[in-house]
Amino acid sequence: MLYAIISEDVNDSLTKRLNARPAHLARLQALQDEGRLILAGPHPAIDTENPGDSGFSGSLVVAEFNNLADAQHWADTDPYIDAGVYARVTVKPFKQVFPQ
Repeated sequence: MLYAIISEDVNDSLTKRLNARPAHLARLQALQDEGRLILAGPHPAIDTENPGDSGFSGSLVVAEFNNLADAQHWADTDPYIDAGVYARVTVKPFKQVFPQ
């Protein structure tokens, strides 16, 4: 089943993000290599694809997991958690309707 992992950053998270980014991306790459990643990316803090020093306000990952507990565990062990990037992370089931 698919799950949405919706994360909200702490204020001024950019430096923390940059430091933990390689490990964070490696986990996402593993999901992609397994064919389980639907989409992933950050929410720019301002209305542009490249927010520069404004940074990001959070992230969204939609991926396939066996169950909610597995999705929650994956989210809880994200390097961004250890680095203090995220203030809050919500994991919930997701039903993809489009694209088919």
